[in-house]
Amino acid sequence: MKITQYIESAFKKLIPAPFTLAVLLSILTILIAMLFTNSSRGNHVVEILQYWQEGMWEPSLLVFAVQMMLILVLGHVLVLSRPVAWLTGKLTNLVTGNSSAVILVSVSTMLVAFFNWGLGLIFGAIMARKVGEAARDRGFNINYPLIGAAGYVGLMVWHGGISGSAPLKVAENGHIASLFTQSSDDPIISNLPSFISTDTTIFASWNLIIFGILLVAIPLALWIIGKRTASTSINLPVEKKIEKSKLIEGAEKIDNSRLLKIIFGSLLLAAFFASYYKELLSAKLTPNMLNFFMLAICILLHRSFVSFLSALEESITGAAAILIQFPLYFGIMGIMKETGLVGDIAGFFTNIATDNTLPVFTFFSAGIVNIFVPSGGGQWAIQGPIVLESAIKLGIPLNKAVMAFAYGDQITNMLQPFWALPLLAITKLKAREILPYTLIMMVVGAFIYIGGLLLI
Repeated sequence: MKITQYIESAFKKLIPAPFTLAVLLSILTILIAMLFTNSSRGNHVVEILQYWQEGMWEPSLLVFAVQMMLILVLGHVLVLSRPVAWLTGKLTNLVTGNSSAVILVSVSTMLVAFFNWGLGLIFGAIMARKVGEAARDRGFNINYPLIGAAGYVGLMVWHGGISGSAPLKVAENGHIASLFTQSSDDPIISNLPSFISTDTTIFASWNLIIFGILLVAIPLALWIIGKRTASTSINLPVEKKIEKSKLIEGAEKIDNSRLLKIIFGSLLLAAFFASYYKELLSAKLTPNMLNFFMLAICILLHRSFVSFLSALEESITGAAAILIQFPLYFGIMGIMKETGLVGDIAGFFTNIATDNTLPVFTFFSAGIVNIFVPSGGGQWAIQGPIVLESAIKLGIPLNKAVMAFAYGDQITNMLQPFWALPLLAITKLKAREILPYTLIMMVVGAFIYIGGLLLI
């Protein structure tokens, strides 16, 4: 496949490591802000640098970074437990080569990500890693970077799913009005509904149809690529076995006590259901919920605290990239928000849009902003008012405008390696290895989303 080979070659030559890319995006954002925005309180350069620094250490965003690190680490610890290793082994027994691997990994990842983005993020990484290990151990050939890309495609469907930030936020009573700072008698405010039900966004028949088409088209595209690309070598390290101590004595008996870990794990699980049963009944799953549940399950599924801590030691190194790169993107987000760059980008597209083209232009503007602000909830808080105001002025159904934003926000995840960091840490792949394939998935997905927006 010549086009795939060309893209692969170009990416290997041009795409740096994710950290270097974050640095370059930071510098680019600072330069754009200097050239295209105006100061509101003095020296413009100093002001931009202050926004950058303040964004890096925004407390709420740092909490989010820790949540993401825990999702990565606890997910990996979970995989190292014997029961989960047995289950994933059974699943990977179905894999015999590229074709079966990309179908199994991509379909399962998209289904899980549609339910919850955080779960899909770690599930896709784990499945890709386990398929790579199966190929290594059983001796069949696969294109491992392609499998890694298949494990990442859940991030191009999540925002239209059950955990999508924008459709869930607008479903909250009063959230839409809270996005606007105008007085209550403003014509825009008076035309705003109290909320937009998920029945007209996430669970709308047309959204489910679009997801169904993607569920077929993406695995099919990966299958075609897999048929026409060469297999790759797999250099995954063999996971170290946790050896039993020959003689356990003294306080070590407490560390190795199965009874104690069952008691503690059961307490965590009881606290989880006591705290989050209402959210579970309404099918809402937050990062804190996911981490709390995974911690309880990790404790219960490992043989002892010793086994759990040994798995933790092996898993924690994968979080290093997230620890240092998240603040860089938070800094970019601070500049984009405080200087008004997000509004400028969104406003440019809405100014040239008509009632027929606004959803498509919203899709493109959300995709561009997502490259610099790769956070669906954070981006919606900034861009949401522009999207809703434009839809009201041009008579576009608000539910359609919200989903156009959601589609655009998620599609450029296939170009932006920010959310791929957990997958790269677990699979030991490089961003430049999976991006040629995710770029093709982005193009396929964009055609489907745009076609859906034009036909709705």
